[in-house]
Amino acid sequence: MRTLDFSPLYRSTVGFDHLSSLLDAVNRSDNSNGYPPYNIELLEKDQYRITMAVAGFDQDELNIQTEKQTLTVKGQKAQEEVERNFLHRGIAARNFERRFQLADHVEVKNARLENGMLHIELAREIPEAEKPKSIPINNGGSKLIDMAKRSAA
Repeated sequence: MRTLDFSPLYRSTVGFDHLSSLLDAVNRSDNSNGYPPYNIELLEKDQYRITMAVAGFDQDELNIQTEKQTLTVKGQKAQEEVERNFLHRGIAARNFERRFQLADHVEVKNARLENGMLHIELAREIPEAEKPKSIPINNGGSKLIDMAKRSAA
């Protein structure tokens, strides 16, 4: 396994120190079994959709949570009352937990279960306070400086 050296990044950036721990967490992730299969789509700028194939799961057997920029999707099958004798079992209706790391300001907007597919709609919404804003440049002296000069006189 290769490790990445982020020290050159730290020389010219501020606030990206959590990047290393994020990559470590993704690398250690237990999602390596590939179940359930999923897609991540970019619908349009700042609009995303995660689609998971959850055939055999009812709506009440699925749980979606977000906490600290982590989206967790869990599937917990209800215990079957009747014991079945399968000759072949190709439909994997086993319990699962899948985690997705979300970027800053990405929030879950909607989730729906349709034809065995769980669709989770996400959007990045940057707060007004963090959006770029233009600062007007005034011609002439500052009014604050002018008032300070008058009160001193």
